[in-house]
Amino acid sequence: MPDASVQNQILDYRVVLETTTRRTDAFLRAFIDSRTGIPSLLKEAIDYSLFGAGKRIRPALAILSAQAVGGSLDDALPAAGALELIHCFSLIHDDLPPMDNDDLRRGRPTNHKVYGDAVAILAGDAMNTMAFELLAESVPDAAMAIWLTRELSQATGPGGMIGGQILDTCYPQLKHVDTQAASLESLQRIHRMKTGALIRASCRMGAICGRADARMLDRLDVLGQAVGLVFQIVDDLLDVTSSQAHLGKKTGKDADIGKLTYPVLLGIEQTQAELHRQQKIAEDVLEHLGAPAEPLSAVVHALARRDR
Repeated sequence: MPDASVQNQILDYRVVLETTTRRTDAFLRAFIDSRTGIPSLLKEAIDYSLFGAGKRIRPALAILSAQAVGGSLDDALPAAGALELIHCFSLIHDDLPPMDNDDLRRGRPTNHKVYGDAVAILAGDAMNTMAFELLAESVPDAAMAIWLTRELSQATGPGGMIGGQILDTCYPQLKHVDTQAASLESLQRIHRMKTGALIRASCRMGAICGRADARMLDRLDVLGQAVGLVFQIVDDLLDVTSSQAHLGKKTGKDADIGKLTYPVLLGIEQTQAELHRQQKIAEDVLEHLGAPAEPLSAVVHALARRDR
């Protein structure tokens, strides 16, 4: 894409995200408030993480992917809400002491630091189950609801995010992993599962909500895979180049525990080259999608250049 076009898109992405975030938050707020019988402490803990100033990237990708194939924002809201529930559940559990043991998330104390481990675990469990309840209740087309449920469960489960987390937690136990024996392929496998699976599902679920044909769905699948790797590569770079004050969470942690990351495996320069390679894959798809994908393109370009 021409540099001027890219610059214009980068300037506009905040407006795009503001719209998708506002609509997603309103949808989730109405859904959570409509649930009856939730104990007040559990609801408070859910609200703390679900409405804690997140970037709402996955809902945005779902909504913008639906629009890119001719669907509407409203079509994609159930998928957007379900994706954010799963994402927030995963963050609560990732932050727990047996996992990443983090004290900060989005510039605030993590859920378990506020509510204790037991309540945090149960809040995450609740969001996980509510994601599928939301799809079952809010998608009027039964066949589409089943398809979206399958997409989300596969992206979340042992072959996706949770399986990737298992692989990722093995590396800290090894301590100072032998990077000569490690490979880019094995690292990308972890990140395609742990981080990329839910991002890929965001693009796919959005396209499904927009009733994309098989060819368009394939394109959004390729885009989602590339964006998932872009997101993780930037995360790895920020862990070594940014500060805790700026990111709102601890930095330098990966190096402290000998964790395999793109900078550890490839070095900063080659990591940036891999980032650009994945960006190019995403850009090629976006060019084929044309004008309806311009808002999606703005967000994808911003993700590759984010600083937190």
